[in-house]
Parts: sequence; structure tokens; C-alpha cells
Amino acid sequence: MAASRDYYLALCGRPVHFEKANPVNCVFFDEANKQVFAVRSGGATGVVVKGLEDKNPISFRMEDKGEVKCIKFSLGNKILAVQRTSKSVDFLNFIPDNPQIEYTQECKTKNANILGFCWTSSTEIVFITDQGIEFYQVLPEKRSLKLLKNQNINVNWYMYCPESSVILLSTTVLGNVLQPFHFKGGTMSKLVKFEIELPAAPKSSKLSLSERDIAMATIYGQLYVLFLRHHSRTSNSTGAEVVLYHLPREGLCKKTHILKLNRTGKFALNVVDNLVVVHHQDTETSMIFDIRLKGEFDGTVTLHQLVLPARSIQPYQIPVAGPASVTSPSPVPCKLYSSSWIVFQPDIIISASEGYLWNLQVILEPVVNLLPDKGKLMDFLLQRKECKMVILSVCSQMLSEPDRGTLAVIATVFDKLNNEYKKYLEAEQSYTMVIETGQSKSNPPPKRPVRTQAVIDQFDMYTHVLSVFTETKEASNKFIIAVLMEYVRSLNLFQIAVQHYLYELVIKTLVQHNLFYMLHQFLQYHVLSDSKPLACLLLSLESIYPPAHQLSLDMLKRLSTANDEIVEVLLSKQQVLAALRFIRGIGGHDSVSARKFLDAAKQTEDEMLFYTIFRFFEQRNQRLRGSPHFTPGEHCE
Repeated sequence: MAASRDYYLALCGRPVHFEKANPVNCVFFDEANKQVFAVRSGGATGVVVKGLEDKNPISFRMEDKGEVKCIKFSLGNKILAVQRTSKSVDFLNFIPDNPQIEYTQECKTKNANILGFCWTSSTEIVFITDQGIEFYQVLPEKRSLKLLKNQNINVNWYMYCPESSVILLSTTVLGNVLQPFHFKGGTMSKLVKFEIELPAAPKSSKLSLSERDIAMATIYGQLYVLFLRHHSRTSNSTGAEVVLYHLPREGLCKKTHILKLNRTGKFALNVVDNLVVVHHQDTETSMIFDIRLKGEFDGTVTLHQLVLPARSIQPYQIPVAGPASVTSPSPVPCKLYSSSWIVFQPDIIISASEGYLWNLQVILEPVVNLLPDKGKLMDFLLQRKECKMVILSVCSQMLSEPDRGTLAVIATVFDKLNNEYKKYLEAEQSYTMVIETGQSKSNPPPKRPVRTQAVIDQFDMYTHVLSVFTETKEASNKFIIAVLMEYVRSLNLFQIAVQHYLYELVIKTLVQHNLFYMLHQFLQYHVLSDSKPLACLLLSLESIYPPAHQLSLDMLKRLSTANDEIVEVLLSKQQVLAALRFIRGIGGHDSVSARKFLDAAKQTEDEMLFYTIFRFFEQRNQRLRGSPHFTPGEHCE
């Protein structure tokens, strides 16, 4: 058994529990609302509907009018549709103050059999028959349906992706020509049909592509059709593979990726956090693939190997309910990869025999130990939703023993993080510019960039990683400074303005380890960018490093916007004549306060100095009195 830290997949902690399937209870799943229906005795003894997001289950009874083949609520749970025959679908309104009277819609095409139906909105429904599709608007107040559009086409089976509102129809004798339709706001669009390449030329003209081997899912915002090919087209290839066809809203559907499974047997597919998860029943393990990670491009498609070693889903305990008075019996281990498991897209696993519905989840912490290449690890983590704290933990780990990385590895990680950080800053800047210039008035206003957890900014690094790292006793002074400067280098590489608190951390660390010569060099060669907060910090170091005073003044001079601060510094040091020479040098002596200088001269207790300063300002004021722009009292505080 693998150590618990090696399980990177888990069933959610709060599953939906429903009455398990038995001779009197039928279980149905609605992929659009993610709801499980438990229908007892055709609905006569009750229907219970539960969903992952639903706080309260929906319970009701129906008349038993025969075996239920399919049952689903409209989006929003206002209208119930029930299929009992192959010719019609019954409807029931669940609207307050509306009588619950059933109404029925028969399919329009003669001699057609209804294979199933899909709700595409709160009032729009599609019937899929063996002879085509019929798109209806449901009018609940009139208890009737209005045909919006229909299309005749021979259909073997169908599949629906509610996230993209696309229905896929299997057509032709072999079943491998797929016809997609897209639904939006009362319209039905026929997309370009495409052909799934079968592993080998079929020996007979019978259905060769089963819906069991096809899945539809959105990966990184794009819709893909996933084909589980049990035998490769190439004879030298061993094992099954998953072929991904990118299905755009416009244009041709293209084969873009192949996931190499390198094994045979029974498989099932999920998509979790943009990862393709392939469950293998024989070995009771799962494999994950990330199509964003670099694969091997063969000129037409990209071949991908699994990202991590195959692992089982984390063991799961099913709680056993018992009378409150009795001590609760110990939980029963759930049979993972059971033959009674049914998998739905994107991340649903249902065990009808045990009465549970789970979300499949990715756990990121164990991945850290399974991907030793830190660069590849970052590429993987930066694409995941809940990645921030794991990434910061990896950064801390690579700076400490025994997992300390080389400076080259640390630089690679910093660059990958700052690349994401820069992309977000640029998007924010573009958005702000559009809003401020009013370009969005004529067009639809742009969406503000979403700050994902992959955006690790300077404050995150400073708070969780660097400030903690500089306090460590195990690392050498040289290594600590090298890491800090590597992070500053990376920020500069992506032209991200370095925050002053990072420079402060560098200076404090240099001072703490008495590395004053290095501090002097960093300032002399402008490794640390000039700023007023930095100059003030240098001033505070004068008692332990006297040259810091002059370094601070030099920095303030270079800023050219800190003249007042320079004067204040010189006066605080009772360098009154130096302050006077400075303001004369910059031509600012006509507007400066005389009192400030006289007070500083008085504190020196040097009468001659005080007299010199007094005479200077008296002469200045006499000269200014002759000026046509002079206002009495303005210069003579």
C-alpha cells in the first residue's frame, strides 16, 4: 500500500447519499443539474432528488404510469420531464401556485424512437430520436411545447456536454462520424461534423464506436471530444491511448493530443482541474495527464506520457448508520474501482450499488514528492486552482535542508512565478487603461482580469518565504544573499518594480551578517534601486556603519525629488553650512525657511556660525525686497 502522502486523487468528503438501486428503486443521474433521482415504484411511492450543491433534497410523488426510462429537471428545477415510452415525454410544473397537472409531447418524426432528452435552459429541451433531434420551447403556463427547430439524421447514440451546451450525435453505420450541435438562447447551430479514426479497418459493417469510449469535456476553456482507443493504429505501440479532438465553435474539429496509457483493459475517464484522469480497473489505479505540459510533437499531434506514477484513489471509508443508542460501528472501506461505478463528466463518480455520488478531487501536496524536477513541478502546479500555498511551501522547501536546490533551480522557479505575475500585472494595466480612457463606452466593458492563485506576488514571497528564510540558522550568509538577489534579478528580468520592503530585507540581512563591503558595492553599482525609504533606512545605519550617511545623501541627490529630505538630514547632523551650500547649489535658497537654519545653527552653540547664517538670510531678504514679486513676511519667518 502506498504511503498516504502518495495519494493525489480523493473522493470528496461530503458525498451525496441516496437509496441504492434495487428491484423497486431505480436510480438516474442528470448531468446538467448534477442531480441523482431515486425513483421508487415508478414514482408512486416517492421520488427523491439530491445534488452536490443542493442543501435540501426535493421529494415528491408521481402517478405510476409505467417504467421510467429517463427523468430530469429543467435548469432551476421548475419543470420536470419524464420519459416513460419511446414516443413521448411527460412534463410536470413545479411552479408555486401552479396546478401539478401533467402534459405530454410526442416526437414529431413518424416512426421515430426517442433515445433521450436534454434540457439546455430553464424552458428549452431537446429530444434526441433515432432519426434526428427536435428542439422545443416549453410553455409551462400553457402546459404545451413549441417546436423551434428540428433536424433529420440517423442517430446511433448521443452525448451532451452541459458546460458548453453541445450535443454530439453518433451517425453512419459504423457510428464513428460525429455530428455536434450547439444550443444558446433559443437557437440551434449545426457545427462541422468530423470522423473518429478507428484503430483498424472494421471487418463488418456494424457499429464500431461505442459511447462508452467517448467523453466530452472542457479542458483549459476549450471543448474536447476524448476517444478511448483500446488498440493503437500503429503495430509497434503497446496499450491503449486517449485521443483528444479539439471541437471549436467555428471551423474544423482537429485531432490535437494523444495520451499514451501503455496498458490494456477497462478504463474510465474524468476531467478534474483541467487534468485528464484515466481510471484503470484491472490495476485499481488512476493516471493523470496535463495537455498544457510539454509533450512530444510528431508533426500533427502532441503525444503525452502520464505526469505522475499511477496511483490508487485515496482509500475511502463509508460511515455505517446505526441507532443512536448503540455505539456507532466502525466505517466500512469503500470498494474502489468497483464494476458498479459509473463515471460522468467532468468529475462525477457514482456507485449505484452503495448509493453514493462523489466529486473526484486532486490533492496537490503529494505531487510535490512525486515530481522531483522543480521546473516541471512549477509548470504543473501553476495550472491548478488551489495552488498558492503549495507553491509557497515548495519555495520554502527548496531553500532549506535537506531539499535545498541549486541556485540555477531556484532561479528557474522564481522566473516561472514572475512570468505569471507579470502576465497578471499587464492584464490589470491594460484593463485600467481601457477604463480610464473611456474606450469601453462604445464596446461591451472589458472583464477585469481574474487574479488566480497562480499569481504569487512580492508580498506573498516576502511574507511566506523570504523573510522566514533570512532568519534561518542553517544556511550560509552567502547563500541567503544569493537567493534574495536572485529573486530581485528575476523581478528585474520581467520589468516588475521591486518593492522597497524587499530591498530593506536585503540591507537588513547584509547588516545582520556584517557584510558592509557587499552593501557598499550593491549601492555603488545600483544593484539596489534608489528610493526615499531606502535612503532613510541607510541613515538609520550610520551608528553601526558611518559611510551609510554619505551613501544615503548620494541616493537622495540621485533621486532629484528629495531636496527637502537632504536639507533635513544635513540640519539634523548640524551640518548647517553643508545644507546651505546644497540649497545654493540647486538654486533653492530663495524659497527656503530661514528659521529652520537659524534653529539648527543655534543648537551648535557656535556664535560665529549663527551670525554667518543670520547675515546670509538677512542679505537674501534685502535682495528679495527689491524684487517686484516680493510679498512681505513670505521669507522672513
